[in-house]
Amino acid sequence: MINKINNISEKILQNFQSIFLLLARLVIAYGFFEPALNKWKSIEDTAAWYGTLGIPFPLLNVYISATVETLGVVLLALGLLTRVISLPLIGTMVVAILTVHIGNGFSSGDNGFEIPLYFLLFLGIFASFGAGKFSLDNFFSKK
Repeated sequence: MINKINNISEKILQNFQSIFLLLARLVIAYGFFEPALNKWKSIEDTAAWYGTLGIPFPLLNVYISATVETLGVVLLALGLLTRVISLPLIGTMVVAILTVHIGNGFSSGDNGFEIPLYFLLFLGIFASFGAGKFSLDNFFSKK
């Protein structure tokens, strides 16, 4: 009985996988938009802040993180090279958690690691499952 219910629900919900992957990609891409933009707006200030966090080569790392986040916005939104861009974005989230958020606990209300952890988990899903049917990855893989 449980197996039959599970099979029926799986067949119905499979139709929604790509829609939810698309929506999740767009939300995560949007979540990287403002941080990337802020880094580009004030590279020097962000580098100074990175220095106070103990991040080595702060100016270089601002350029790297701003570039990765900007590419992440574009590529996740388009569903292009989704698995590839998810990996450096995961690295960005790990660094953000370890340098900025972990000392504040879990709660996002206290600037904890809750939101970056959610980003990291979604990026892991994109890296594992890909972008779904509604993506340029899917379009190009069919050709």
